[in-house]
Amino acid sequence: MKVKVISRNPDDYIRETKKDIHKVQRNFDPSLHPFATSREYVRALNAVKIEKIFAKPFLGSLDGHRDGIQCLAKNPLSLSSLISGSCDGEIRIWNLINRDCMKIIPAHSGIVRGLCYTNDGNRFLSVSDDKTVKIWNGCSDTDTPLHTIIGKRIMTGIDHHRKNNQFATCGETVDLWEETRSEPLRSYTWGVDTLNCVKFNPIETNLLGSTCSDRSIILYDIREVAPVRKVTLEMRSNTICWNPMESFVFTVANEDHNLYSFDLRKLSRASQIHMDHISAVLDVDYSPTGKEIVSGSYDKTIRIFPLTHGRSREIYHTKRMQRLTCVLWSMDNKYILSSSDEMNIRIWKSNASEQLGVLSYREKSAANYSKKLKEKFGQHSQIKRISRHRHIPKHVYNACKEKRVMLNSRKRKEANRRLHSKPGTVPYVSEKEKHIVNESE
Repeated sequence: MKVKVISRNPDDYIRETKKDIHKVQRNFDPSLHPFATSREYVRALNAVKIEKIFAKPFLGSLDGHRDGIQCLAKNPLSLSSLISGSCDGEIRIWNLINRDCMKIIPAHSGIVRGLCYTNDGNRFLSVSDDKTVKIWNGCSDTDTPLHTIIGKRIMTGIDHHRKNNQFATCGETVDLWEETRSEPLRSYTWGVDTLNCVKFNPIETNLLGSTCSDRSIILYDIREVAPVRKVTLEMRSNTICWNPMESFVFTVANEDHNLYSFDLRKLSRASQIHMDHISAVLDVDYSPTGKEIVSGSYDKTIRIFPLTHGRSREIYHTKRMQRLTCVLWSMDNKYILSSSDEMNIRIWKSNASEQLGVLSYREKSAANYSKKLKEKFGQHSQIKRISRHRHIPKHVYNACKEKRVMLNSRKRKEANRRLHSKPGTVPYVSEKEKHIVNESE
């Protein structure tokens, strides 16, 4: 004989505070609740206002460097590890949980230009203006490197392969190295004086991307003997970053105050232009979900952009923060790390109003309900105005107004030229194609 028993979770029908009070089950028939939409609108408005009240993104800072911080690197296998390199050649290893420095390494005699962890997370590599590549053990207490490679040229960037014991450096050329060898396996060049940055694709691990001083972006395949593609923009790109979820998408930070997201399958136009900064963008990084990017700029602000939108959803700034040099998004998608010229590393929340720590069942339910309400009524004018409002520094506000006047003047001039010229003489060019000068293979 089989007996079927209905089993229910007591949390679904008994309150947490008083176990003898049962929840009242509600009938969601719309005919019984004619004012449900009005009540939900008021709740959404209150949720947006409460979100603004509790939006406190800044968590703390890591002090200790004696010169400007040039680069940061996160451990791919540990959330609590961070390394930073400064202009005086010093490397520091940080514990993010305790917010203290675990080890100080006088690594180089010049500016530390690049840092990266190996694929096992136990070692890291550094390059500097002293033309050396050094491999360090991140777990030992010694200050001596495991291996030192002396190069022939100054190297400006480094990145490690996601699976093999290979790494790439850039300078006058892009060099592919193996950790146990003192000579590069292969060198790539395409008539460029200096390359600023080099990054491996985290999914298609044989793909490399680099930004160059001649305003171009060059893509490589380490299985080939020559570069694959080259795209030239109107102004120079400072950094490149690959999407960790879509292997064919990457974003570059440009000197013309914008970020450009490209699709490998169509490089003749940008898939999206992110345009809220008012000065050169110096660094960019993707969230682990691949849906958002964070950028640091020369205008002393950090902005967070959805990948599919051209305007930022958030701006972070402090009074003391100076020109941004590097930004990172933590591997758990909760924190953002930034370094700047005034020798400080800052820790931010990726969602400014998010409540950190362990949440109860009712707190999670209330947060999810508020989130859905804000999505449902997000296009209403009052809610949209409150959610978009941000307090920004005075110099950023004034520069935004000036930049808006310049852009409107440029558009008006182009419209007048098109109006008073022969049809087809001044063609309309999309903003996503306007900044692409040339593409070659």
